Amino acid sequence: MPSPAPQDLVVTQATPEDWPVVRDWAVDEGWNPGLSDLPAFFAQDPDGFFVGRVEGVPVSAVSVVTYDADYAFLGWYLVRPDRRGRGHGLTTWKTALAHAGTRTVGLDGVVAQQDNYRRSGFEPAYRTARFVGAAPAADVPAGVRPARAADLPALIAYDGLCCPADRPRFLAAWLTAPGHRAFVRHDGDRLTGYGVIRPGHDCLRVGPLFADTAEDARALFTALMAQAAGAEVAVDVPETSAAGVALAEEAGFTPSFETARMYTGPVRDHALERVFGVTTLELG
Repeated sequence: MPSPAPQDLVVTQATPEDWPVVRDWAVDEGWNPGLSDLPAFFAQDPDGFFVGRVEGVPVSAVSVVTYDADYAFLGWYLVRPDRRGRGHGLTTWKTALAHAGTRTVGLDGVVAQQDNYRRSGFEPAYRTARFVGAAPAADVPAGVRPARAADLPALIAYDGLCCPADRPRFLAAWLTAPGHRAFVRHDGDRLTGYGVIRPGHDCLRVGPLFADTAEDARALFTALMAQAAGAEVAVDVPETSAAGVALAEEAGFTPSFETARMYTGPVRDHALERVFGVTTLELG
């Protein structure tokens, strides 16, 4: 039988019910998606997920999630292995990218795709390394406690300082998703950082880990490791955070792969020095 031509591909917006097959593709690629991530992803922008189908069967996917009038984030760029090289990925990409309109778009690109992303107008900003290892034994330090519902306004405000856009809908769902455990650190009444650990397909994942100082980050990281009890954990650390790299290495974690944060244009000023661990490579 002849191979389907790209014009046989039908790209449509996806629903949460469509996405488990895409998550399975990500598992096969070794991305270790979180087990309870999807509701938070779709809460941010339910129209930002796209699937390409041939004769009704999913073969490609990408998300372009909008955060505000100026910023969007691209992720989940996947083509089923037996359908690669036929133009399905590029067609899906172009359809989904139109959803961003005139916004600057960010992504975290694997090394093999970075030249392709450059040709699409993305320029690298910094690299991120995924560190993986067994969580060391730990107790929750003084000054760190589990996040509470009453903390949400302060957490949204703090998160906005560390990201190129505010993301209240995403964060409200992220902090309360099944299996997600969030911790905060305070200096008196002032929030000085927060972190989340959650279950993934292959191992637990930390993200975000945002903090004012290396001391705050260390305290939060220790609290998160106390939740893991020797289990394998992964954390994505930007190269801009020497203290974040040191935290991972001191815990015995080793780098497994790297990505590059890339943008199509300018993003608003944000406190990258407070980012000790990226929230998620799928949505920034």
